[in-house]
Amino acid sequence: MLKKVLMFLGLAIVGLLAIVLVKTAMFSSKQVQVKPVKVSVDAQTVAKRLAESIRFRTISFEDSKQFKGKPFLDLIQFIEKSFPLVHKHLKVEKINKYSLLYTWKGSDPSLKPFLLMGHTDVVPVATGTLKDWKHPPYSGKIVDGAIWGRGSLDDKVAVIGVLEGVEALLAQKFKPKRTLYLAFGHDEEIGGNYGHKAIGARLKKRGVTLEYVLDEGMLITDGILPGVKQPVALVGLAEKGYVTIKLSIKGKGGHSSMPPKHTSIGLLSTAVHRLERNPMPARIHGPTAKMFEYAGPEMSFGLKAVFANLWLFRPVVMGILKKKKSTHATIRTTTAVTMFNSGTKENVLPVHASVVINFRILPGDSIKSVVAHVKKVINNDNIKVSYANAKFFTEPSPVSSIDAKGFKVVQRSIREIFPSAIVAPNLVVGGTDSRHYISLCKNIYRFVPIKMKPSDVKRIHGTNERIMVDNYADIVRFYQQLIRNSQH
Repeated sequence: MLKKVLMFLGLAIVGLLAIVLVKTAMFSSKQVQVKPVKVSVDAQTVAKRLAESIRFRTISFEDSKQFKGKPFLDLIQFIEKSFPLVHKHLKVEKINKYSLLYTWKGSDPSLKPFLLMGHTDVVPVATGTLKDWKHPPYSGKIVDGAIWGRGSLDDKVAVIGVLEGVEALLAQKFKPKRTLYLAFGHDEEIGGNYGHKAIGARLKKRGVTLEYVLDEGMLITDGILPGVKQPVALVGLAEKGYVTIKLSIKGKGGHSSMPPKHTSIGLLSTAVHRLERNPMPARIHGPTAKMFEYAGPEMSFGLKAVFANLWLFRPVVMGILKKKKSTHATIRTTTAVTMFNSGTKENVLPVHASVVINFRILPGDSIKSVVAHVKKVINNDNIKVSYANAKFFTEPSPVSSIDAKGFKVVQRSIREIFPSAIVAPNLVVGGTDSRHYISLCKNIYRFVPIKMKPSDVKRIHGTNERIMVDNYADIVRFYQQLIRNSQH
């Protein structure tokens, strides 16, 4: 009997191994095969213009009273002066004084237009960090082969890069078949309500529908994705939603010498502990699953076998993804306790206590399901569950198609300008202004070809923001090629 059992187990193992090997062999590359394209760009000249744009302190502050409009108007004047052909041949509209909408009319009205977007505002420099900058954050210095300063990564690099591409094509007498819109908002860092939201509303009023939209969001990673030696160009197919929940409770107060079994703070702390111990379910699906479909075939054999057989190795992969904050955020709705308020004096029991918790919502979940999860997990009717700062709430975006023209054009253009890069879809865990165009377009992609190593990630919204001159020249080349490839 034991011999039969062992024989059965042996056959099962052999059969399982055969299935794994067959699926691994069938896990073929999804990379489009193209020839590299040479696009002429004067790297130093374009670098100087980006550097000059950085010197305009177009800062978005949470407190609207701190807003200064002059730097934005000065930047607009600089753009008009720097890109004369753009302003001669394209229709230009100023939206709410500080945002810009350009229209480059195509010759074939039967072709749906497409839209390239970015934003001119930047985040402030964190208090106390100015001394840590290698070069001043608004100096726009070009040193050590890099352009330094706020906006070099987020997001003047895209705004000026797109304009460089269009200016160069106009100089080459290029005439588009497909209409192109360029949209540059001025308040993305604080929600985009007066920039891209207004631009989107204007286009919608005109009945515009778009073939695809390209915004910021993802990058060309180098050494960040495990198991892949080549750089990986991650193209965001969707972005997570955003909701902030406030938990509050009212106690009886009194003197601390005669405390109840649980104070207001204690009860809320228990609720927070439960939420952190019981996050919303993790899952590999949507853009994250697509990333492994595209990147997996390019990995070493062992990892290739794992991702070709997620039906078998899913628990192992989930365990690995949960270990790093960056990958954990791609597989679940995250729970982040960010503010706790209570108490007035050390010997006085608090009457009121509140805590604010920010959730970034995975596609497939929703604001409604987050609220239901919170109420179920805390399981305390004495704790009030309400929304906080609702003006920033967004549901997860729809997931754009990898089979649509827009993705194929972006993928091809990346491979032509960055031939060593693997292209893979991904999920944007933050938020972008592209959400303001969801009603105009089914297929929105989030990507700027900034090369990013692990040590560079902290530069985004951080200290010593900079981009390499050679990388920026390639970004200008990419936008030129993307516009050319979008004409059919």
